[in-house]
Amino acid sequence: MIDFRSDTVTLPTKDMLAYMQQAPIGDDVFGEDPSINALEAKTAAIFGMEAGLFCPSGTMTNQIAIKTHTQSGDEVICDELSHIYQYEGGGIASNSGCSVKLLQGNRGRITAQQVLAAINPDDVHKPISKLVSLENTSNRGGGACYDLQEVAAIQKVAKTHGLSLHLDGARLFNAIVHKKEDPTQYGKLFDSISLCLSKGLGAPVGSVLVGSTPFIKKARRWRKVFGGGMRQAGSLAAAGIYALDHHVQRLSEDHAKALLIKEALLKKDFVEEVFEVETNIVIAKIQGKFNATSLAAELKQKGILVIAMSPTLVRFVLHLDINEEMTHQTIKTIHAL
Repeated sequence: MIDFRSDTVTLPTKDMLAYMQQAPIGDDVFGEDPSINALEAKTAAIFGMEAGLFCPSGTMTNQIAIKTHTQSGDEVICDELSHIYQYEGGGIASNSGCSVKLLQGNRGRITAQQVLAAINPDDVHKPISKLVSLENTSNRGGGACYDLQEVAAIQKVAKTHGLSLHLDGARLFNAIVHKKEDPTQYGKLFDSISLCLSKGLGAPVGSVLVGSTPFIKKARRWRKVFGGGMRQAGSLAAAGIYALDHHVQRLSEDHAKALLIKEALLKKDFVEEVFEVETNIVIAKIQGKFNATSLAAELKQKGILVIAMSPTLVRFVLHLDINEEMTHQTIKTIHAL
């Protein structure tokens, strides 16, 4: 099967597996796993931040960040399509006791003006606005990227009003490669960043939360509450190190293949539109003889797996396990539908 369901389905490469097997390991809860320590330090340094915290998933790093930034009764401001709201099991309420103010952005991206208007006044009837969370790239927005100037404007609003700024950077490296940005620009703007290793970078497991030393110290305590450290997990951390060293710049290959998929879809009369493709996600709006579910089923019969995100939206996600031959076979199949 040619699997476009997500970039989380990748398998470790032969070289990554060899690197994992050679990794030195120790007890991370004692702070003695050299590979985990190296990954945390490396990831923080890439973004010009002070410290990092290795966790099993991006959901966990996001939820730990929210818990660390807030107190029960506070409010989190984010776009209505945000992963932290749509796909993390109600964790904002369950884990942090916070309410959420949802904004209607542009394909998952909100503006400084929207954030300013969303901040609650000092009124006992309202929750305290405490955290702004952005997602870059936006999953449900089809891999849409933020403009750094807008992020800087949001950061200024947040700082002026005493709010923290968190980035769900599950696919941040896709945005950085696409826009040819310096990761340290993000480190200067955000109080915390969650970075997934198991999506486009192709590691089997793991995310890293980066921030200041005091923030990560507090976050490490909340990681203990949420389930603790993974003990001798250095082999998993080594996969993350390998991915950061070898799989970042190759993301542009996924972006190029995504554009080819978009071009093929636009030629079909059952495709009403395709979201602008900036990175590795292609979302098509389906009409006519197919709906999203029936198109996904038809493609599955032909050996291609995609996700029906809604009754009308189908998603293709490119990743390192989709090669040129698979891409061309998929385009040929789309043309024949």
